[in-house]
Amino acid sequence: MKRLADRRTVLLAAAAAVAAGAGAAPALEVRIGFEGGGFVPKGRLAVFLDGPGGQDQVRHPAARTMAKSDGGSRTISVFLSLPPGTDPSVPQRIVARLQRADGWLLARGSARRDGGAPVFVTLYTVMR
Repeated sequence: MKRLADRRTVLLAAAAAVAAGAGAAPALEVRIGFEGGGFVPKGRLAVFLDGPGGQDQVRHPAARTMAKSDGGSRTISVFLSLPPGTDPSVPQRIVARLQRADGWLLARGSARRDGGAPVFVTLYTVMR
């Protein structure tokens, strides 16, 4: 079994090197929590860079990711691909939206990204 683990590690490292050589967009870790430290409710999470007008418009299709919450986690981590040519020193706003299966918005939150450090977004209830 040790050999299989080593083979997987080598293959993952090779895939990462190929992606880096191909000019893959950098990824930003976004950690999402719920107000008061509670569990993130069950639903679909959409995480994206806020558009230039502040209207939740995505600047680039790569700057968006989706995840699901099962209702049993206090924090959820996702990786957001940044558009090619993004300057990490330029502050940007990261927005997270939590929706029910029927599309109703349950919670929303945002945080400012400064540099390449992970961003923590707190979701606040929109509808009860």
